[in-house]
Amino acid sequence: MDTTNYNRRSFLRNAGLLGLAGVAGSNTTSVLAAEPDGTAAASTVTLPFNHGERQLVQYPQKRPLIVLTSRALQLETPYSVFDDGLKATGNKYLITPNDAFYVRYHNTRIPLSIDPALYKLSVAGNVTTPLSLTLNDLKTGFTPMDVVAANMCTGNSRGFNVPRVPGGQWAHGAMGNAVWTGVKLKDVLAKAGVGAGAVQVTFNGMDQPGEDTIPDFIKSLNVDIATGNGDIILAYAMNGADLPMLNGYPVRLIVPGYTGTYWVKHLTRIEVVNTVFTGFYMGTAYREPDNDCACVPPGTAPTATRPVTHPRIRSFITNLIEGAKVTAKAPQVLRGFAVDGGSGIKSIEISVNGGAWMGTTLGTNLGKYSFRGFEASFTPSAAGPYALKVRATANSGEVQPDTQFWAPTGYGYNPIETINVTAI
Repeated sequence: MDTTNYNRRSFLRNAGLLGLAGVAGSNTTSVLAAEPDGTAAASTVTLPFNHGERQLVQYPQKRPLIVLTSRALQLETPYSVFDDGLKATGNKYLITPNDAFYVRYHNTRIPLSIDPALYKLSVAGNVTTPLSLTLNDLKTGFTPMDVVAANMCTGNSRGFNVPRVPGGQWAHGAMGNAVWTGVKLKDVLAKAGVGAGAVQVTFNGMDQPGEDTIPDFIKSLNVDIATGNGDIILAYAMNGADLPMLNGYPVRLIVPGYTGTYWVKHLTRIEVVNTVFTGFYMGTAYREPDNDCACVPPGTAPTATRPVTHPRIRSFITNLIEGAKVTAKAPQVLRGFAVDGGSGIKSIEISVNGGAWMGTTLGTNLGKYSFRGFEASFTPSAAGPYALKVRATANSGEVQPDTQFWAPTGYGYNPIETINVTAI
C-alpha cells in the first residue's frame, strides 16, 4: 500500500510520477492524478451561502467535484447530480453514480495504491478465534448481500447555519445514495466468536494522520448493534463495481441509518473491546447536545453531549434552484427526494406561498435507508414571486421542523427547505 501526506499539491505531484491505474480486476488498484491544465483546468462554483466560492476539480475515478478542502480531502457532489438521477429514472429512484459520490477524509495520509491480493482484514480483541481475512475470504467465505443506503456526512449543510459555526462549510452535497454489496458484519463477528464481557466493537482503516500528535480516525459501535443488526455490512462493491479508491477501496464499513462518520473506509482492523471506546472521534468529536432536540440556544454551549448517531430527516426540491424563473399560468413540475435516519419515508408534502401542505407522488421504495424520490406540480396563477416549501415525514413519525435547531458543531441541519422562484 502506498500512502501520502495528502494535500492537492503532493497528490498531483505523485500522480505525475506514477500514472493512473484502477480498473476492476487489476492486480493493483491505484488512484493518482495529473495536474489539471488546458481543457482540464479547474473551474469555480459558488455555493448558496456567504463565502461559498469553491473550485471544481476532477480527481481520479471522479467527475469534477466541489473541493471543500484538499488536506484532509473533502469533495462535495454538485447539487445538480441528484436531479440528473431523478430525471434519468422517471423519478422512480435516485442512485448516486460512483464518480459523483462525495468524499470525506479526516486523516491526511490516505492510500493511493492497494494490491487486493495483499489486503488483510484483522478481527481481534475479545474474540474466541482471531481472524485475518483476505479479500477473497470475504467474497467466498460468507453469504453476500446488497443494501441500498444513503451515506450522509454528519456536517452536511453546515454552511447554512445561522449563526455560522466552525467546521467544513458544506452545502447539500455531502451525501449520496448507493447499492452496497458485501457481507454482514455480524457473520464475520460470529465466525470470530465474540467473548463474554464485550462492550463495543472498534473499526480502523488504512488512512493515517499526518502527525504523531493527531489522533487516528477510529469509530465504534455497541456490541449489540454490531452483532445484532444484519444490515451492517463490510462492502467491497458499490453500484455493481469495485469501491472507488476515494470511497474506501477495497472494503468499507456500511452502517445504514447512521451518519457517514461511522462508515470507515479502507477497513483493516476490527477489534472487540470490553469498555466504551473513548478515542477522539467518539469521546470528543462528533458529539451533539444530550437533550431532546440535540440543540442549544445560539452562541451557547451544551452542558452534556452524546455521540451523534442517526441523521435527521431531510427533503429537497432538486429541479429548481433559488431564483429560478418559471412560466406563469402553466403547470410546473417539482421533483426531489427525502431521506431519514433509517425508518423510511412515509410522505413528502409541498406548500406554495405558505398555503396548505399538499401530498406528492412518491417514487420507488428501495428500502428504509434509501433516498425516496417524489414528484408534484403547481401552477402559478399569475406573474410574481412564489415560495416553494417541501417537508418529509418518516415512518417513525419524525417530521422536519419549521426552523433550524442550532448546535455549536452545526450537525443535524434539517429545517424545511424553501425555494424562492419567480413566475414570468
